[in-house]
Amino acid sequence: MGFRMGIVGLPNVGKSTLFNALTRTAAAQAANFPFCTIEPNVGEVAVPDSRLDVLAEIAGSKQIIPTRMTFVDIAGLVRGASKGEGLGNQFLANIRECDAIAHVLRCFEDGDITHVEGRIDPVADAETIETELMLADMDSIERRLANLARKLKGGDKEAADQDRLLRAALAALEAGKPARTVQVADDDQRTWRLLQLLTAKPVLYVCNVEEASAASGNSQSARVADMAKAQGAATVVISARIEEEIAQLPQDEAQMFLSEMGLEEAGLDRLIRAGHQLLGLQTYFTVGPKEARAWTISKGMLAPQAAGVIHGDFEKGFIRAETIAYEDYVAGRGEAGAKEAGKFRIEGKTYEVKDGDVLHFLFSG
Repeated sequence: MGFRMGIVGLPNVGKSTLFNALTRTAAAQAANFPFCTIEPNVGEVAVPDSRLDVLAEIAGSKQIIPTRMTFVDIAGLVRGASKGEGLGNQFLANIRECDAIAHVLRCFEDGDITHVEGRIDPVADAETIETELMLADMDSIERRLANLARKLKGGDKEAADQDRLLRAALAALEAGKPARTVQVADDDQRTWRLLQLLTAKPVLYVCNVEEASAASGNSQSARVADMAKAQGAATVVISARIEEEIAQLPQDEAQMFLSEMGLEEAGLDRLIRAGHQLLGLQTYFTVGPKEARAWTISKGMLAPQAAGVIHGDFEKGFIRAETIAYEDYVAGRGEAGAKEAGKFRIEGKTYEVKDGDVLHFLFSG
């Protein structure tokens, strides 16, 4: 189970440079003019997790298979996108297909790179994007409410649920708040997701700073952090230029370069961790001599559904899950040692999988 994160922002904020770094490709052309990324570039990257290497070493696994995340580099938005300005309609459609939004904000000065609105103000940039998405949602909701009117007269329950949720979202938007601020009951979550409102998607603010500020950020990224805190959103500070340089280096040289820059890890690692937290994701492992593999699931997922991520038959015929916590597997130097220490557990259908669990599923086929 992976997810798609759309990288969005005004033109010339460093979206494509960041995308190139994240996917270790030059597929997204980074050029100093709006709309250089006309078709959304899609790249899959491995999710780094040091636990996977430890497990593979203990089990003598021949292959290591990390879980993956998809990034989508989306054409630069401009003011008026909700009305079709620039590549507005295409931009909005591409966002709708993503699970989360990474707003890349320009937090650096560079006279050689023009800003589409002639100033450096990341908070105002974030507000421009949010406003366009809110306007697009309001327009979409009003059209959908009109289309639901006939079904409502016929007593259609599904239409009634949609109408209720759409009106709740519209009320929030008219009050100047995104749809993600609406409190949605558990029973309504499926219907809410199917509405695919742009401002209902979780948001992560990515502060693109100059190289010298990569470790600690700068005054502009601090302003973004204050804005995000007020919204209950998350931020990540990254220098897209540094990330792009790191992407071209061998692993050992990349680590040395990071150390010289005062950085403990690559921005990719921080971005992925923030993305996981944003969507409430976690990882479990399957380990053996053939392979050590990571699987991404939602927090709170029960064992049968977690097994279904591997294969649908695992969920249908689920019998039990043999379970060892990561720390116990490492402490026991494998399954046998964990068993001796009494840390090997048999869990049933109601077991809530924990982050780092090492699992072996038994099922009837």
